[in-house]
Amino acid sequence: MLRFILLLTFVYARYQFFMEQDTIDVIDVPKTKYLQMLSPEDGPSYTITKHRHKVLVYCFRCSLYRQGLVHDLSKYSFTEFIPGAKYCTGSRSPIYFERQDKGYSLAWLHHKGRNKHHPEYWIDMNKDTRIYEPIIMPDRYIAESFCDRLAASKTYNKKNFQTIMVKEYFERERNTLPMHSVTREKLSMLIDMYIEKGEKATFKFIKNNMRNNRKKENNEK
Repeated sequence: MLRFILLLTFVYARYQFFMEQDTIDVIDVPKTKYLQMLSPEDGPSYTITKHRHKVLVYCFRCSLYRQGLVHDLSKYSFTEFIPGAKYCTGSRSPIYFERQDKGYSLAWLHHKGRNKHHPEYWIDMNKDTRIYEPIIMPDRYIAESFCDRLAASKTYNKKNFQTIMVKEYFERERNTLPMHSVTREKLSMLIDMYIEKGEKATFKFIKNNMRNNRKKENNEK
């Protein structure tokens, strides 16, 4: 069953990749950069996949099965994968170096517009003020965002990981990440619960309280 699930995610990722071949010029990307991205030991492609599979496991433990399967698949698309190869250094995110080069990151614009677990996805124009501002994230995507942060902290810190790092990661973004106050409060609550009670209790809470608001959201559209 697991092999079948992984096969489906691979096919979908390849579909994303080839459907967007005309969106970015890749002629100036050296072959060595591709090889660095695809390194089976510690290359960014390996790290991305390892992180994605951690999120999949966490989402499954919360009974967020579909979200776990499709989490971050856009990273394998042409628009995101190629800048990752071109700007890969191993010292910092390729998104940072693409911004330094272009003044913006096409990979990030593409990613945040397709992945609902990012608070930046949930920004829209206020119908009264006509100013763009954060809106409240649905609970199930707040839960996925928590799983993403937990997996990222473990993946990138490796053996040095400590539970408090998830909180520190969240606090570093407090003054720069656009996020509705309700979303911030709920995400902070999950992180605090994880630190105080652990993974099992937090995943159980999500499973029982934060994954069944799809019908309500659809009725509000």
